[in-house]
Amino acid sequence: MQEKPLVTIICLSYNHEKFVIESLNSVINQNYAPIELLIVDDFSTDNSKVVIENWLVQHPQVLFIANTTNLGNTKSFNNVLKLAKGDYIIDLAADDVLLPNGIEMQVNAFQKSAYPNLGIVYGNAEMINENGVFVSNYFPINNSGNVIEKRITGDVYESILKTGNSICSVSTMIKKSVFEELNGYDETLAYEDLDLWIRASRKYEFDFIDSVLIRKRIVTNSLGSQFFKRNHKINISTYQILKKALQLNKSKSEDLALQKRIHYEIIHSFRTKNIDLLLKNLFLRLEISWRKRFKKYN
Repeated sequence: MQEKPLVTIICLSYNHEKFVIESLNSVINQNYAPIELLIVDDFSTDNSKVVIENWLVQHPQVLFIANTTNLGNTKSFNNVLKLAKGDYIIDLAADDVLLPNGIEMQVNAFQKSAYPNLGIVYGNAEMINENGVFVSNYFPINNSGNVIEKRITGDVYESILKTGNSICSVSTMIKKSVFEELNGYDETLAYEDLDLWIRASRKYEFDFIDSVLIRKRIVTNSLGSQFFKRNHKINISTYQILKKALQLNKSKSEDLALQKRIHYEIIHSFRTKNIDLLLKNLFLRLEISWRKRFKKYN
């Protein structure tokens, strides 16, 4: 590996005119080099495109792609990923802010890690409001600034299957080779991160940096906030992700971990009176019961 590997930041913007400049400046103000910045505007309906173009006057070396239709996060990311030259990739939303030393810490973690097949490094995040005021930490911390609950590292596959807070998605740096092997994000899903973590952790190890690497903005009218109001699409995608995960499982303990997550989804679909999804999750639960009884695990 080269001494100072190239890191590619893919910055996705959709209606982020109020915040995109701060996000872009957080990339160019990193204390690490070399960095490649690729910007995509996903057919914003506000002035994001104009704001970005004005910023580019002072930064002509940065590649900017303006979608002519709204493709969504997964397709937009996958399209520009093909152009990325970096050894490592960061998926940055245009309303989030990288801390100046974040990239350097993550590259160092990759280069110094004892894990032989490390694919993803992540850290903690500060949640901020629209005005940039601190709200909370993604992972709760103690008075010393360290996470209260120790993160599982290395082989995290089972942990991701059964828990919903295993990875802080916005703080991740991912080897480009991981994306290449997994063919990027699954574009059929309504959201991308859980599926990627499951598929990646099946083949790669994860490591955690016990420091804040990014500020994640909570915006009431952001794409993310609107996105998670589409509960049916989200829940259907979660079912599809868990069904895919069952095919990846290799042991009884992994099936039990997945079963724990499915129990939660069954309760959730019952409480939301989503009968179709309830039945799907119940049948998935029955399939696990059958596997535990009859499957010969390796």
